[in-house]
Amino acid sequence: MKQTRKWFPARQISQWLCSISAALTLPVYAAVGEPEREDLTFGFIKLTDMAPLAVAYEKGFFEDEGLYVTLEAQANWKVLLDRVIDGQLDGAHMLAGQPLGATIGIGTQADVITAFSMDLNGNAITVSNDVWQEMKPNLAVDSDGKIVHPIAATALKPVVESYLDKGKAFNMGMVFPVSTHNYELRYWLAAGGLHPGYYAPKKGDNSGQLDADVLLSVTPPPQMPATMEAGTIKGYCVGEPWNQQAVFKGIGVPVVTDYEIWKNNPEKVFGVSKSWAEKYPNTHIRVIKAMIRAAYWLDANNNANRAEAVKILAKSEYVGADEEVIANSMTGTFEYEKGDKRAVPDFNVFFRYNATYPYYSDAIWYLTQMRRWGQIPQQQTDQWYMDIAKQVYRPDIYQLAVSELLSEGHLKATDFPDFKAEDGFRSPQTHFIDGITYDGKQPNAYLKQFVIGLKDDQ
Repeated sequence: MKQTRKWFPARQISQWLCSISAALTLPVYAAVGEPEREDLTFGFIKLTDMAPLAVAYEKGFFEDEGLYVTLEAQANWKVLLDRVIDGQLDGAHMLAGQPLGATIGIGTQADVITAFSMDLNGNAITVSNDVWQEMKPNLAVDSDGKIVHPIAATALKPVVESYLDKGKAFNMGMVFPVSTHNYELRYWLAAGGLHPGYYAPKKGDNSGQLDADVLLSVTPPPQMPATMEAGTIKGYCVGEPWNQQAVFKGIGVPVVTDYEIWKNNPEKVFGVSKSWAEKYPNTHIRVIKAMIRAAYWLDANNNANRAEAVKILAKSEYVGADEEVIANSMTGTFEYEKGDKRAVPDFNVFFRYNATYPYYSDAIWYLTQMRRWGQIPQQQTDQWYMDIAKQVYRPDIYQLAVSELLSEGHLKATDFPDFKAEDGFRSPQTHFIDGITYDGKQPNAYLKQFVIGLKDDQ
């Protein structure tokens, strides 16, 4: 499984580094030499989007880099982040908002960076059976009698209002305060006229429930179905397989995927502490190389390897859910109401659409949502958003890893963005459920477009 390593002359490596640095207008990070650290431990949460880690391990990509990796499931996102910060873990599968939140001091303050985006899409919003039955009269159907998707939160609004009229709280779950799931659920609710609540850290209120119509709270991903079945929450936003698990168990119905909320949205990243990256630069680049190869394998030949990936993920040491449940989304389909299975080929994307590239614009979107809901309590300049994005997201390291992969013949230049032209920003994105356009170069102008949410100096 381990390949013979080919080393390149220092002069050739120097030429690559200079060309990369010129293209990025960023400082050269490090020459790629022997790994400074070979025995590594990485953390993850039991979700299908940890797949690049599992595949890099199972297919021998880590070993090809001279790395001997142990993968450890973590109890929840807070424990995972804390263990990366204190050095118990060398790195981890992280929520895209975690390195950003840590860097600006939401919760724990620490310098955490990412040079690798793990996937696009992969989440959904699920409601309990009783809420679904109350929503159905508000939904449009097509000529075949099938419910029209995407389903907007306007269909949920009368249900929530009926709860409030009776003096009852309407509770929903998300996985972490700086998670994609929190922001996607808030985005969907607000687009449908429901207020998901504000954070008020200067007042000591970090519940995120100030002025809320819907009360959001944290539940670890694997516990979502059981928590909803117990009646503690009426719905949730989570990654797979925990939406399809609700369908499989007959306790709930996924109503919208994050692909429908924001097409090809960034989801997880691979995060390490900044101090770890500076101490082990060659090791870090080699880790990114292995994970790029794993992501490519996951999407290769129109997802031809997904059936094998499902078998890997079903192992108890990874996700540990039934193959049938994992396959529902990983193989290009998604089941909404039981029996209503539809083709969603891009529900899980690991490599195509430049999924692995750490775009500054992805980072800035998360920062805008932190500002929108009060986790960033005061207005910031557009330049501030850019500065934080560049501090945390590291395409310079990513490009060093890619240069090595190209020179070794593992992948082709056409598999990646044109680095000479790349500025770290996706083109303005229009595929949001509310039709609002996002331009990462104008974060304050973006925030002004929303009816619900903080903007300017509020």
